Amino acid sequence: MANPTPPRATALTTGVVLLAALLAGCSHAAKGDGDLRAQKLDWKDCPAASQAQGGGGSPSPLPNGAKWQCATMKAPLDWSRPNGETIGIALIRAKASGPADQRIGSLVFNFGGPGGSGVTTLPAFGDDYAALNTRYDLVSFDPRGVGRSKPVECESDAQLDEYFQQDATPDDSAERTQLVDRTKQFNDACEKNSRTILPHVRTTDAARDMDLMRQVLGDDKLHYFGISYGTELGGVYAHLFPKHVGRAVFDAVVDPTQNSEQSALGQARGFQLALDNFAEDCTSKTTDCPIGDTAQDVKDRIAKLLKDLEKKPIPGILPRELTQTAATNGIAQALYSKDFWEFLTEGLQQAYEGDGRVLMLLSDSMNGRSENGEYSNTTAANTAINCSDDKPRYSADYVQQKLPEFRAASPLFGDYLAWGMVGCTDWAVPGAADHPDVSAPGSAPILVVGNTGDPATPYEGAKKMVDALGKGVAVELTYRGQGHGAYDSKNKCVQGAVNGYLLDGKVPKAGTVCT
Repeated sequence: MANPTPPRATALTTGVVLLAALLAGCSHAAKGDGDLRAQKLDWKDCPAASQAQGGGGSPSPLPNGAKWQCATMKAPLDWSRPNGETIGIALIRAKASGPADQRIGSLVFNFGGPGGSGVTTLPAFGDDYAALNTRYDLVSFDPRGVGRSKPVECESDAQLDEYFQQDATPDDSAERTQLVDRTKQFNDACEKNSRTILPHVRTTDAARDMDLMRQVLGDDKLHYFGISYGTELGGVYAHLFPKHVGRAVFDAVVDPTQNSEQSALGQARGFQLALDNFAEDCTSKTTDCPIGDTAQDVKDRIAKLLKDLEKKPIPGILPRELTQTAATNGIAQALYSKDFWEFLTEGLQQAYEGDGRVLMLLSDSMNGRSENGEYSNTTAANTAINCSDDKPRYSADYVQQKLPEFRAASPLFGDYLAWGMVGCTDWAVPGAADHPDVSAPGSAPILVVGNTGDPATPYEGAKKMVDALGKGVAVELTYRGQGHGAYDSKNKCVQGAVNGYLLDGKVPKAGTVCT
């Protein structure tokens, strides 16, 4: 949910990596040569992360001392011309830590976004997958258009600072025109600076890259762990290559039956639910809630803060001010994980006293802005992939008509998410479809994990994914928790079920509920 063009399903983990750092203080096309399936990867120590990946140093070794290795895989720029120009797909791995005769193969991760760098995210959370590392090489990648994999480039850092400060919830025709014009300026910059890659970043392209990756890694089947948008990517892969699916887990599940409008409306409901849960949690504790006396009082005070910020922003991270848009974005970021709720409470306390720094840090983490003012290419890639995938294009007049429905879904986030629908209106590449096709008859079992408190990929999407994959393919598991995703909540029941399937092939009973 990056302003002003909210992603359909932003990965929690991408924001966590940058948020932790903030609160604590390119490939070129080349001619293909022969059968790309036979290429040998040159694994080496990983370099420091590039700006497009979010910056930072090289990944630290795992607790067992294992080092991360990086390589670049050649893939066709245009999958309709498999012997034509190629691009590089950046990969990272940690080899299996257990006995060689117990190794299953590679376990490929996609952490979502779309637009998140798997090369930086996997090592940041490598400890969470230590059990899986005993029998799998842990592998992730920057999907095409992301990070070091021919990244989509749009505007400069200075332009992005201005882009994210604009009013994303216009109140009159002049403000609506300004929002549409500024969005077109961003989209035009993407076309100008990334014309070669823009037509080739659809989810179907990334799924074909994964099947090439499976073969280059030497695996008969793709063992896969998809989170958030990674579940959509996994579903598309299963549709294209059902016989190649190995043991697969989908966590924080995208509803594959929705178009972009329905998805935005679902997110409005999801973030409102998460806000309700946050307010209830704060006011139900034995100690006084510092931001309100009742849950409704908490939400009323937040609404008043946002209304006041629209008229008069407060100092944020100088020289930038905390605007209504930045504050809304920061609040949304904090609702991705219950671990962030303390930062939201602190940020609101400070904002009520005229200090917008913490809420702006939260907003920056959502937008991919590092402490030194540099942006990753998360927003550019997210926009490019979503707009290439999603066929609908929405006018400002259409959004205006839909505002009552969005406001009913969420008084706080409704306008914000509704106006995000104009983000693809002037995109240079036509969208592929209303929604992805994930039907996968003949696939191996896929474990689908839904979280009842998930704001970004509402719980109902898990059942829709199960049905869309087809009879006899998916097994649903429910986690009654908070935040985006379930496995990284460290809930023992969830992790036991997921690990049991991935490590031992034990499919949990359909309808299992973890609390």
